[in-house]
Amino acid sequence: MNDAPRVTNEQIDNLIVSEKYHRFPGTTVTVCCLTLRNGFNTIGESACVTASAFDEEIGRRIARANAREKIWALEGYLLRQMLHSASPTTY
Repeated sequence: MNDAPRVTNEQIDNLIVSEKYHRFPGTTVTVCCLTLRNGFNTIGESACVTASAFDEEIGRRIARANAREKIWALEGYLLRQMLHSASPTTY
């Protein structure tokens, strides 16, 4: 088993304290703003090609997933920085 430090789905989900959505009037664009415990926000978006195919629930789900994905990069960087700082060697 690999016990190397890693970011987990549970960690990511536990960072999110609120989510807000906005659909721009007259468009198929949905934006999701996730607020993290430390007050930082990540933004995700979605857009549908045609208004007739627009589904608000799907738009929200995709926008949230895109905003959540950005947290992975932030947390991955933070973990790497912590490992680097704790290591006597540089990478």
